[in-house]
Amino acid sequence: MTSELTGLTAHDLLDGYRNGEFSPVDAARAVLARIEETEGALNAFVRVDAEGALAAAEASARRWRRGEARGLVDGVPVTVKDILLQRGVPNLRGSRTVRAEGTWDEDAPAVARLREHGAVFVGRTTTPEFGWKGVTDSPLTGITRNPYDTWRTPGGSSGGSAAAVAVGAGPLSLGTDGGGSVRIPAAFCGIFALKPTYGRVPAYPASAFGTLAHVGPMTRSVADAALMMDVISGPDVRDWSASAPSTASFRDALRGGVRGLRVAYSPSLGGQVAVRPGVAARVREAVTRLAGLGAYVEEVDPDFTDPVAAFHVLWFSGAARNASRLSPAQRELLDPGLREICALGARYSALDYLAAMDTRMVLGRRMGQFHSTYDVLLTPTLPLTAFEAGVEVPRGSGLRRWTGWTPFTYPFNMTQQPAATVPVGLDQGLPVGMQVVAARHRDDLVLRVAHALYEAGIARPDPVQVTGLRPGPRSSSAGGA
Repeated sequence: MTSELTGLTAHDLLDGYRNGEFSPVDAARAVLARIEETEGALNAFVRVDAEGALAAAEASARRWRRGEARGLVDGVPVTVKDILLQRGVPNLRGSRTVRAEGTWDEDAPAVARLREHGAVFVGRTTTPEFGWKGVTDSPLTGITRNPYDTWRTPGGSSGGSAAAVAVGAGPLSLGTDGGGSVRIPAAFCGIFALKPTYGRVPAYPASAFGTLAHVGPMTRSVADAALMMDVISGPDVRDWSASAPSTASFRDALRGGVRGLRVAYSPSLGGQVAVRPGVAARVREAVTRLAGLGAYVEEVDPDFTDPVAAFHVLWFSGAARNASRLSPAQRELLDPGLREICALGARYSALDYLAAMDTRMVLGRRMGQFHSTYDVLLTPTLPLTAFEAGVEVPRGSGLRRWTGWTPFTYPFNMTQQPAATVPVGLDQGLPVGMQVVAARHRDDLVLRVAHALYEAGIARPDPVQVTGLRPGPRSSSAGGA
Protein backbone atom coordinates (compact mmCIF):
# COMPACT_ATOMS: atom_id res chain seq x y z
CA MET A 1 0.00 0.00 0.00
CA THR A 2 2.95 2.35 0.56
CA SER A 3 3.63 3.14 -3.11
CA GLU A 4 -0.10 3.37 -3.83
CA LEU A 5 -0.75 5.91 -1.08
CA THR A 6 2.27 8.09 -1.81
CA GLY A 7 1.16 8.39 -5.42
CA LEU A 8 -2.23 9.83 -4.42
CA THR A 9 -3.20 13.48 -4.43
CA ALA A 10 -4.61 15.20 -1.36
CA HIS A 11 -8.07 14.91 -2.91
CA ASP A 12 -7.56 11.17 -3.35
CA LEU A 13 -6.45 10.78 0.26
CA LEU A 14 -9.43 12.71 1.57
CA ASP A 15 -11.80 10.56 -0.49
CA GLY A 16 -10.14 7.44 0.95
CA TYR A 17 -10.50 8.70 4.52
CA ARG A 18 -14.13 9.57 3.88
CA ASN A 19 -14.89 6.16 2.40
CA GLY A 20 -12.93 4.24 5.02
CA GLU A 21 -10.54 2.68 2.47
CA PHE A 22 -7.51 3.74 4.51
CA SER A 23 -6.73 6.15 7.31
CA PRO A 24 -4.50 9.18 7.92
CA VAL A 25 -2.22 6.85 9.87
CA ASP A 26 -1.78 4.66 6.78
CA ALA A 27 -0.96 7.74 4.71
CA ALA A 28 1.51 9.12 7.26
CA ARG A 29 3.31 5.78 7.56
CA ALA A 30 3.52 5.51 3.77
CA VAL A 31 4.98 9.00 3.43
CA LEU A 32 7.50 8.39 6.21
CA ALA A 33 8.56 5.15 4.52
CA ARG A 34 8.98 7.02 1.23
CA ILE A 35 11.18 9.59 2.90
CA GLU A 36 13.33 6.83 4.37
CA GLU A 37 13.67 5.30 0.90
CA THR A 38 14.58 8.52 -0.89
CA GLU A 39 16.27 10.85 1.56
CA GLY A 40 19.73 9.34 1.18
CA ALA A 41 19.64 10.19 -2.51
CA LEU A 42 17.86 13.54 -2.38
CA ASN A 43 18.64 15.31 0.90
CA ALA A 44 15.27 17.07 0.70
CA PHE A 45 14.66 17.41 4.45
CA VAL A 46 16.22 19.38 7.26
CA ARG A 47 14.08 17.55 9.79
CA VAL A 48 11.58 14.70 9.71
CA ASP A 49 9.17 14.43 12.65
CA ALA A 50 7.95 10.85 12.46
CA GLU A 51 6.68 10.78 16.03
CA GLY A 52 4.77 14.05 15.72
CA ALA A 53 3.35 13.12 12.32
CA LEU A 54 2.05 9.77 13.54
CA ALA A 55 0.50 11.34 16.64
CA ALA A 56 -1.25 13.96 14.50
CA ALA A 57 -2.38 11.28 12.05
CA GLU A 58 -3.83 9.17 14.85
CA ALA A 59 -5.77 12.17 16.16
CA SER A 60 -7.05 12.83 12.65
CA ALA A 61 -8.08 9.18 12.22
CA ARG A 62 -10.15 9.41 15.39
CA ARG A 63 -11.90 12.50 14.05
CA TRP A 64 -12.65 10.81 10.74
CA ARG A 65 -14.07 7.76 12.56
CA ARG A 66 -16.40 10.06 14.48
CA GLY A 67 -17.39 11.86 11.27
CA GLU A 68 -15.91 15.09 12.63
CA ALA A 69 -13.13 16.03 10.20
CA ARG A 70 -11.60 19.26 11.43
CA GLY A 71 -11.08 21.06 8.13
CA LEU A 72 -10.31 20.88 4.46
CA VAL A 73 -7.02 18.95 4.75
CA ASP A 74 -7.58 16.90 7.89
CA GLY A 75 -5.05 14.05 7.91
CA VAL A 76 -3.19 15.10 4.74
CA PRO A 77 0.63 14.91 5.02
CA VAL A 78 2.22 18.33 4.49
CA THR A 79 5.83 19.51 4.36
CA VAL A 80 7.03 23.04 5.08
CA LYS A 81 10.03 24.88 3.68
CA ASP A 82 12.56 25.71 6.40
CA ILE A 83 12.01 29.44 5.89
CA LEU A 84 8.56 29.60 7.48
CA LEU A 85 7.90 29.54 11.22
CA GLN A 86 6.41 26.33 12.59
CA ARG A 87 5.50 25.96 16.25
CA GLY A 88 7.83 23.71 18.22
CA VAL A 89 10.40 23.37 15.41
CA PRO A 90 13.61 25.38 14.85
CA ASN A 91 13.52 27.60 11.77
CA LEU A 92 17.17 27.38 10.71
CA ARG A 93 16.76 28.79 7.17
CA GLY A 94 19.70 26.84 5.82
CA SER A 95 22.16 28.83 7.91
CA ARG A 96 24.84 27.99 10.43
CA THR A 97 24.28 31.48 11.89
CA VAL A 98 20.86 30.55 13.32
CA ARG A 99 20.76 28.86 16.71
CA ALA A 100 18.35 25.96 17.10
CA GLU A 101 17.83 26.71 20.78
CA GLY A 102 14.72 28.66 21.71
CA THR A 103 11.02 28.32 22.27
CA TRP A 104 9.90 28.44 18.61
CA ASP A 105 6.34 28.96 19.79
CA GLU A 106 4.74 30.59 16.76
CA ASP A 107 3.37 29.46 13.39
CA ALA A 108 3.62 31.52 10.22
CA PRO A 109 0.12 32.42 9.00
CA ALA A 110 -0.04 29.74 6.27
CA VAL A 111 1.27 27.11 8.69
CA ALA A 112 -1.29 28.17 11.29
CA ARG A 113 -4.13 27.83 8.77
CA LEU A 114 -2.97 24.36 7.75
CA ARG A 115 -2.77 23.32 11.40
CA GLU A 116 -6.29 24.61 12.03
CA HIS A 117 -7.50 22.47 9.11
CA GLY A 118 -5.96 19.29 10.50
CA ALA A 119 -2.84 18.93 8.32
CA VAL A 120 -0.26 16.36 9.39
CA PHE A 121 3.15 18.04 9.41
CA VAL A 122 5.75 15.51 8.33
CA GLY A 123 8.95 17.52 8.05
CA ARG A 124 10.85 20.65 7.13
CA THR A 125 12.35 20.89 3.64
CA THR A 126 15.72 22.23 2.59
CA THR A 127 16.49 25.70 1.30
CA PRO A 128 19.60 27.64 0.30
CA GLU A 129 20.71 29.98 3.06
CA PHE A 130 17.88 32.46 3.74
CA GLY A 131 16.37 31.42 0.38
CA TRP A 132 18.81 33.64 -1.51
CA LYS A 133 19.27 31.76 -4.80
CA GLY A 134 17.57 29.62 -7.43
CA VAL A 135 19.23 26.32 -6.48
CA THR A 136 19.18 24.41 -3.21
CA ASP A 137 22.41 23.88 -1.33
CA SER A 138 23.59 25.48 1.88
CA PRO A 139 26.48 25.42 4.34
CA LEU A 140 24.11 23.89 6.90
CA THR A 141 22.48 21.04 4.95
CA GLY A 142 24.70 20.49 1.91
CA ILE A 143 23.34 19.75 -1.55
CA THR A 144 19.76 18.81 -2.35
CA ARG A 145 19.29 16.82 -5.56
CA ASN A 146 16.80 16.32 -8.36
CA PRO A 147 14.83 13.04 -8.27
CA TYR A 148 14.95 12.77 -12.08
CA ASP A 149 18.75 12.76 -12.00
CA THR A 150 20.56 13.08 -8.69
CA TRP A 151 23.59 14.59 -10.41
CA ARG A 152 21.39 17.63 -11.06
CA THR A 153 19.85 20.38 -8.95
CA PRO A 154 16.15 20.42 -8.07
CA GLY A 155 16.29 24.21 -8.40
CA GLY A 156 15.43 26.53 -5.57
CA SER A 157 14.97 28.07 -3.31
CA SER A 158 12.09 25.71 -2.45
CA GLY A 159 14.08 22.80 -3.84
CA GLY A 160 13.56 20.42 -0.95
CA SER A 161 9.80 20.89 -1.22
CA ALA A 162 9.79 20.24 -4.98
CA ALA A 163 11.88 17.08 -4.66
CA ALA A 164 9.70 15.81 -1.81
CA VAL A 165 6.43 16.34 -3.68
CA ALA A 166 7.87 14.78 -6.85
CA VAL A 167 8.69 11.48 -5.13
CA GLY A 168 5.52 11.26 -3.05
CA ALA A 169 6.93 12.43 0.28
CA GLY A 170 3.67 14.26 0.96
CA PRO A 171 1.23 15.63 -1.64
CA LEU A 172 1.27 19.19 -0.30
CA SER A 173 4.20 21.46 0.45
CA LEU A 174 4.40 25.08 1.50
CA GLY A 175 7.09 27.13 -0.24
CA THR A 176 8.16 30.73 -0.70
CA ASP A 177 8.88 32.63 -3.90
CA GLY A 178 10.87 35.89 -4.06
CA GLY A 179 12.19 35.58 -7.61
CA GLY A 180 10.87 32.23 -8.80
CA SER A 181 11.47 30.07 -5.76
CA VAL A 182 8.41 27.85 -6.03
CA ARG A 183 8.23 27.95 -9.84
CA ILE A 184 11.91 27.21 -10.56
CA PRO A 185 12.14 23.94 -8.57
CA ALA A 186 8.63 22.87 -9.59
CA ALA A 187 9.65 23.21 -13.25
CA PHE A 188 12.91 21.30 -12.69
CA CYS A 189 11.10 18.52 -10.77
CA GLY A 190 7.98 18.15 -12.90
CA ILE A 191 5.32 19.33 -10.44
CA PHE A 192 2.85 22.23 -10.14
CA ALA A 193 3.45 25.40 -8.13
CA LEU A 194 1.66 28.70 -7.75
CA LYS A 195 3.06 32.06 -6.73
CA PRO A 196 -0.14 33.83 -5.70
CA THR A 197 -0.76 37.55 -6.02
CA TYR A 198 1.27 39.31 -3.36
CA GLY A 199 -0.76 39.54 -0.14
CA ARG A 200 -3.21 36.82 -1.16
CA VAL A 201 -1.50 34.49 1.33
CA PRO A 202 -0.61 36.38 4.53
CA ALA A 203 3.02 36.21 5.66
CA TYR A 204 4.74 36.81 8.98
CA PRO A 205 7.36 37.77 9.89
CA ALA A 206 7.94 40.12 6.97
CA SER A 207 10.62 38.92 4.59
CA ALA A 208 13.89 40.85 4.37
CA PHE A 209 13.26 40.77 0.63
CA GLY A 210 10.14 42.86 1.19
CA THR A 211 7.18 42.69 -1.14
CA LEU A 212 9.04 40.52 -3.64
CA ALA A 213 8.44 37.51 -1.39
CA HIS A 214 5.28 35.42 -1.76
CA VAL A 215 4.08 32.23 -0.03
CA GLY A 216 2.52 29.53 -2.19
CA PRO A 217 1.53 25.87 -2.67
CA MET A 218 3.61 23.15 -4.34
CA THR A 219 1.62 20.08 -5.40
CA ARG A 220 1.22 17.39 -8.05
CA SER A 221 -2.14 18.73 -9.27
CA VAL A 222 -3.83 22.10 -9.71
CA ALA A 223 -6.86 20.87 -7.78
CA ASP A 224 -4.65 20.23 -4.75
CA ALA A 225 -3.12 23.70 -5.04
CA ALA A 226 -6.58 25.26 -5.17
CA LEU A 227 -7.56 23.26 -2.07
CA MET A 228 -4.43 24.45 -0.33
CA MET A 229 -5.15 28.06 -1.34
CA ASP A 230 -8.61 27.82 0.22
CA VAL A 231 -6.81 27.03 3.47
CA ILE A 232 -3.70 29.24 3.47
CA SER A 233 -5.33 32.40 2.13
CA GLY A 234 -7.27 32.81 5.37
CA PRO A 235 -6.74 36.18 7.09
CA ASP A 236 -4.07 36.87 9.69
CA VAL A 237 -3.83 40.14 11.60
CA ARG A 238 -0.02 39.93 11.78
CA ASP A 239 0.34 40.80 8.08
CA TRP A 240 -0.62 44.46 7.59
CA SER A 241 -0.01 44.17 3.81
CA ALA A 242 -2.29 41.18 3.20
CA SER A 243 -5.20 41.44 0.80
CA ALA A 244 -8.78 41.37 2.01
CA PRO A 245 -10.00 37.80 2.55
CA SER A 246 -11.20 36.10 -0.61
CA THR A 247 -14.97 35.74 -0.87
CA ALA A 248 -14.81 32.87 -3.38
CA SER A 249 -13.36 29.37 -3.30
CA PHE A 250 -10.25 28.77 -5.38
CA ARG A 251 -11.58 25.28 -6.05
CA ASP A 252 -14.63 26.81 -7.72
CA ALA A 253 -12.27 28.80 -9.97
CA LEU A 254 -11.13 25.59 -11.65
CA ARG A 255 -14.38 25.27 -13.59
CA GLY A 256 -15.03 26.81 -16.97
CA GLY A 257 -12.15 25.71 -19.18
CA VAL A 258 -10.33 28.06 -21.53
CA ARG A 259 -12.78 28.52 -24.40
CA GLY A 260 -12.89 32.17 -25.34
CA LEU A 261 -9.97 33.24 -23.17
CA ARG A 262 -7.50 35.69 -24.72
CA VAL A 263 -4.07 34.11 -24.38
CA ALA A 264 -0.72 35.75 -25.14
CA TYR A 265 2.20 33.44 -25.85
CA SER A 266 5.71 34.86 -25.55
CA PRO A 267 8.34 32.22 -26.37
CA SER A 268 11.36 34.42 -25.56
CA LEU A 269 10.13 37.79 -24.20
CA GLY A 270 10.72 39.40 -27.55
CA GLY A 271 13.98 37.66 -28.30
CA GLN A 272 15.54 38.64 -24.99
CA VAL A 273 15.91 35.03 -23.80
CA ALA A 274 17.77 32.18 -25.50
CA VAL A 275 15.60 29.12 -24.82
CA ARG A 276 16.91 25.58 -25.20
CA PRO A 277 15.31 24.08 -28.35
CA GLY A 278 13.79 21.07 -26.56
CA VAL A 279 12.26 23.33 -23.91
CA ALA A 280 10.88 25.69 -26.53
CA ALA A 281 9.37 22.77 -28.47
CA ARG A 282 7.56 21.30 -25.44
CA VAL A 283 6.10 24.68 -24.49
CA ARG A 284 5.00 25.44 -28.05
CA GLU A 285 3.30 22.04 -28.27
CA ALA A 286 1.37 22.78 -25.08
CA VAL A 287 0.33 26.21 -26.36
CA THR A 288 -0.88 24.71 -29.65
CA ARG A 289 -2.98 22.16 -27.82
CA LEU A 290 -4.38 24.86 -25.54
CA ALA A 291 -5.57 26.71 -28.64
CA GLY A 292 -7.28 23.50 -29.66
CA LEU A 293 -9.38 23.74 -26.49
CA GLY A 294 -10.91 26.99 -27.71
CA ALA A 295 -8.59 29.68 -26.35
CA TYR A 296 -7.72 32.59 -28.64
CA VAL A 297 -3.92 32.40 -28.71
CA GLU A 298 -1.70 35.13 -30.14
CA GLU A 299 2.10 35.10 -30.19
CA VAL A 300 2.89 38.46 -28.67
CA ASP A 301 5.44 39.82 -26.21
CA PRO A 302 4.83 42.00 -23.17
CA ASP A 303 6.47 45.40 -23.58
CA PHE A 304 9.35 45.37 -21.13
CA THR A 305 13.09 44.98 -21.14
CA ASP A 306 14.84 42.72 -18.66
CA PRO A 307 14.52 44.42 -15.23
CA VAL A 308 17.39 42.42 -13.74
CA ALA A 309 19.43 45.43 -12.65
CA ALA A 310 16.53 46.80 -10.62
CA PHE A 311 15.75 43.34 -9.26
CA HIS A 312 19.36 43.00 -8.11
CA VAL A 313 19.14 46.26 -6.19
CA LEU A 314 16.03 45.06 -4.39
CA TRP A 315 17.27 41.49 -3.88
CA PHE A 316 20.83 42.27 -2.83
CA SER A 317 19.60 45.01 -0.47
CA GLY A 318 17.27 42.47 1.14
CA ALA A 319 20.14 40.04 1.56
CA ALA A 320 22.24 42.76 3.17
CA ARG A 321 19.38 43.56 5.52
CA ASN A 322 19.17 39.88 6.46
CA ALA A 323 22.87 39.83 7.32
CA SER A 324 23.03 43.20 9.05
CA ARG A 325 22.50 41.68 12.50
CA LEU A 326 25.37 39.19 12.10
CA SER A 327 28.78 39.56 13.70
CA PRO A 328 31.91 39.45 11.53
CA ALA A 329 32.53 35.88 12.72
CA GLN A 330 29.01 34.86 11.74
CA ARG A 331 29.37 36.43 8.30
CA GLU A 332 32.32 34.15 7.66
CA LEU A 333 29.93 31.20 8.10
CA LEU A 334 27.69 32.36 5.24
CA ASP A 335 27.48 30.80 1.80
CA PRO A 336 30.24 32.63 -0.15
CA GLY A 337 27.81 33.71 -2.86
CA LEU A 338 25.41 35.12 -0.28
CA ARG A 339 28.25 36.94 1.45
CA GLU A 340 29.17 38.50 -1.90
CA ILE A 341 25.69 39.84 -2.68
CA CYS A 342 25.30 41.10 0.90
CA ALA A 343 28.40 43.22 0.38
CA LEU A 344 26.99 44.55 -2.88
CA GLY A 345 23.60 45.25 -1.32
CA ALA A 346 25.13 47.17 1.57
CA ARG A 347 26.65 49.66 -0.88
CA TYR A 348 23.35 50.71 -2.47
CA SER A 349 21.90 54.04 -1.40
CA ALA A 350 18.30 54.90 -0.63
CA LEU A 351 18.18 56.66 -3.99
CA ASP A 352 19.31 53.45 -5.72
CA TYR A 353 16.52 51.56 -3.98
CA LEU A 354 13.90 54.15 -4.92
CA ALA A 355 15.08 54.14 -8.53
CA ALA A 356 14.64 50.36 -8.58
CA MET A 357 11.15 50.84 -7.20
CA ASP A 358 10.44 53.29 -10.03
CA THR A 359 11.43 50.58 -12.51
CA ARG A 360 9.15 48.19 -10.68
CA MET A 361 6.20 50.56 -10.88
CA VAL A 362 6.68 51.15 -14.62
CA LEU A 363 6.82 47.39 -15.16
CA GLY A 364 3.67 46.91 -13.12
CA ARG A 365 1.82 49.55 -15.12
CA ARG A 366 2.86 47.99 -18.41
CA MET A 367 1.70 44.56 -17.35
CA GLY A 368 -1.58 46.03 -16.12
CA GLN A 369 -2.13 47.50 -19.57
CA PHE A 370 -1.08 44.24 -21.20
CA HIS A 371 -3.70 42.31 -19.28
CA SER A 372 -6.42 44.72 -20.32
CA THR A 373 -6.05 42.95 -23.69
CA TYR A 374 -4.95 39.44 -22.70
CA ASP A 375 -6.36 37.29 -19.91
CA VAL A 376 -3.18 35.29 -19.42
CA LEU A 377 0.41 35.25 -20.60
CA LEU A 378 2.20 31.98 -21.35
CA THR A 379 6.00 31.63 -21.35
CA PRO A 380 8.52 28.90 -20.65
CA THR A 381 9.04 28.81 -16.90
CA LEU A 382 12.78 28.48 -17.48
CA PRO A 383 14.91 28.52 -20.64
CA LEU A 384 16.71 25.31 -19.70
CA THR A 385 16.34 22.04 -17.81
CA ALA A 386 18.03 21.09 -14.54
CA PHE A 387 21.81 21.35 -14.51
CA GLU A 388 24.57 20.16 -12.17
CA ALA A 389 23.79 20.25 -8.46
CA GLY A 390 25.99 22.28 -6.15
CA VAL A 391 26.57 25.29 -8.41
CA GLU A 392 24.63 28.54 -8.77
CA VAL A 393 24.81 28.69 -12.56
CA PRO A 394 25.49 26.07 -15.26
CA ARG A 395 29.19 25.48 -15.70
CA GLY A 396 30.54 27.09 -18.85
CA SER A 397 27.51 29.36 -19.21
CA GLY A 398 29.43 32.56 -18.56
CA LEU A 399 26.71 33.61 -16.12
CA ARG A 400 27.51 35.02 -12.72
CA ARG A 401 24.27 34.91 -10.72
CA TRP A 402 21.17 32.68 -10.69
CA THR A 403 19.14 35.51 -12.20
CA GLY A 404 21.01 34.94 -15.46
CA TRP A 405 19.02 31.75 -16.13
CA THR A 406 15.65 32.75 -14.57
CA PRO A 407 14.56 35.73 -16.74
CA PHE A 408 10.97 34.48 -17.01
CA THR A 409 10.30 34.31 -13.26
CA TYR A 410 11.60 37.31 -11.28
CA PRO A 411 9.82 40.03 -13.34
CA PHE A 412 6.50 38.80 -11.97
CA ASN A 413 7.69 39.06 -8.39
CA MET A 414 8.40 42.71 -9.14
CA THR A 415 4.85 43.17 -10.48
CA GLN A 416 3.29 40.98 -7.75
CA GLN A 417 1.22 39.08 -10.31
CA PRO A 418 0.02 35.49 -9.84
CA ALA A 419 2.15 33.04 -11.80
CA ALA A 420 2.23 29.25 -11.92
CA THR A 421 4.29 26.55 -13.58
CA VAL A 422 2.81 23.39 -15.09
CA PRO A 423 4.81 20.38 -16.35
CA VAL A 424 4.50 20.01 -20.13
CA GLY A 425 6.74 17.05 -20.83
CA LEU A 426 10.39 16.08 -20.86
CA ASP A 427 13.45 17.23 -22.75
CA GLN A 428 16.08 14.48 -22.82
CA GLY A 429 14.47 12.91 -19.77
CA LEU A 430 14.23 16.11 -17.71
CA PRO A 431 11.05 18.04 -16.90
CA VAL A 432 10.00 21.18 -18.76
CA GLY A 433 7.65 23.76 -17.24
CA MET A 434 5.32 26.30 -18.82
CA GLN A 435 4.48 29.48 -16.92
CA VAL A 436 0.95 30.89 -16.71
CA VAL A 437 0.68 34.54 -15.62
CA ALA A 438 -2.40 36.71 -15.05
CA ALA A 439 -3.16 40.22 -13.82
CA ARG A 440 -2.89 40.96 -10.11
CA HIS A 441 -5.74 39.42 -8.12
CA ARG A 442 -6.64 37.04 -10.97
CA ASP A 443 -5.27 33.92 -9.31
CA ASP A 444 -8.53 32.31 -10.39
CA LEU A 445 -7.57 32.64 -14.07
CA VAL A 446 -4.11 31.15 -13.50
CA LEU A 447 -5.64 28.16 -11.72
CA ARG A 448 -8.39 27.78 -14.32
CA VAL A 449 -5.97 27.67 -17.26
CA ALA A 450 -3.54 25.39 -15.45
CA HIS A 451 -6.33 23.00 -14.47
CA ALA A 452 -7.55 22.86 -18.06
CA LEU A 453 -4.04 21.85 -19.11
CA TYR A 454 -4.09 18.98 -16.61
CA GLU A 455 -7.61 17.90 -17.49
CA ALA A 456 -6.74 17.73 -21.19
CA GLY A 457 -3.54 15.79 -20.55
CA ILE A 458 -1.42 18.69 -21.85
CA ALA A 459 0.22 19.09 -18.47
CA ARG A 460 2.04 15.78 -18.07
CA PRO A 461 3.35 15.08 -14.60
CA ASP A 462 5.63 12.05 -14.65
CA PRO A 463 5.85 10.63 -11.12
CA VAL A 464 9.39 9.65 -10.22
CA GLN A 465 9.91 6.02 -9.31
CA VAL A 466 11.85 5.44 -6.12
CA THR A 467 13.73 2.56 -7.73
CA GLY A 468 15.27 5.01 -10.19
CA LEU A 469 16.95 7.06 -7.48
CA ARG A 470 20.59 6.77 -6.65
CA PRO A 471 22.81 8.72 -4.25
CA GLY A 472 24.21 11.85 -5.81
CA PRO A 473 27.93 12.39 -6.19
CA ARG A 474 29.82 14.20 -3.49
CA SER A 475 30.67 17.80 -4.29
CA SER A 476 32.46 20.61 -2.51
CA SER A 477 31.15 23.29 -4.83
CA ALA A 478 28.02 24.26 -2.88
CA GLY A 479 27.41 27.97 -3.12
CA GLY A 480 29.88 28.48 -5.94
CA ALA A 481 29.08 30.46 -9.03
